[in-house]
Amino acid sequence: MGAVVELSRQEARRIAVRAQLLDRRQPADLYEMVSRLTFLQYDQTAAVAPSADLVAWSRLGSAYRPAELAEGLADRTYVELRGLIRPMADIPLFRADMQAWAAPDSQFGHPGAQHWVDANDRFRQDVLALLDVDGPVPQTSIPDTAQVPWGSSGWNNNRNVGTMLECLIVRGEVAVADRDGRERLFDLAHRVYPDEVVPAEVAHRIRAERLLRSLGLVRKISPEVGERAVVDGVRGHWRVDPAFLDGAFEGRTALLSPLDRLIFDRKRMADIFAFDYNLEMYKPAAQRRWGYYALPILSGDRLIGKLDATADRKQGVLRVDAIHEDIPFDAETSTAVHDEIQDLARRLHLGLDLPA
Repeated sequence: MGAVVELSRQEARRIAVRAQLLDRRQPADLYEMVSRLTFLQYDQTAAVAPSADLVAWSRLGSAYRPAELAEGLADRTYVELRGLIRPMADIPLFRADMQAWAAPDSQFGHPGAQHWVDANDRFRQDVLALLDVDGPVPQTSIPDTAQVPWGSSGWNNNRNVGTMLECLIVRGEVAVADRDGRERLFDLAHRVYPDEVVPAEVAHRIRAERLLRSLGLVRKISPEVGERAVVDGVRGHWRVDPAFLDGAFEGRTALLSPLDRLIFDRKRMADIFAFDYNLEMYKPAAQRRWGYYALPILSGDRLIGKLDATADRKQGVLRVDAIHEDIPFDAETSTAVHDEIQDLARRLHLGLDLPA
């Protein structure tokens, strides 16, 4: 076993920021960005802009056009897999798992998914037959012929068609072929995905290496890749990508999506960034500290505050309700943050309404 890499918290933060393409060295284009990040989360909440667009803007700046992502999905440069937008070229890394699917207990938070599919084989065959003739089609065009209703304690009780489609996506029999607005269109997977299948053991290692490269350092990853590391003042061991151990770093200011991978792991965020943040859109208004869809503010290797803003498209403005300063901004930081807010308004083709 090799020596353990010792990192200060600042070094850990800089590795995380660089890995997520949030330093000054911007990716060449959208495809390079998605490939390096491994995926974009498909979420259409547009209080400011959809998360995928916010993630792309924060990495690519004015070089990014939202139409690029839609075009890439339409021509299948990218594909949506279980709510995540991935390069189509990466799908062979998931095919072996699809073929070996045995419904782990975590599937849909319910241990009986495989048994439910088996008990509804006629329903499964009905769905596949309809897609074979008519696909791609929306979920609303698929009849519910389930013999055994899906039962759970969650929101999808008795939602048989949607649950069957999700199961068949996991099995690699069905794929999201396109979208009509916000509605997904489903087709047989073999008409959407490439034929190549990377063997499971090889695929798992490649996926782990790419995931670590996209995050820089993580607590747990399987199989174990990278090097063992400890972070000063933080309990436990980490895995770090050695590509980021050269110490190079040149920071910048950026506004992040609430779903940005830099802050998605809240424990890691708290441990290395000492940043207090939660997405508050599901909280009652009176309980919100930072706003319905507050955007974390990155400055160099520190998360320094939150922007409470809303895209008011009827009025044609990006309305800023508050800029929460976790760390008091100096004049240079304040200017940089306001420049980013103005740039965001321009990208959204909105005017800017700042608090008095």
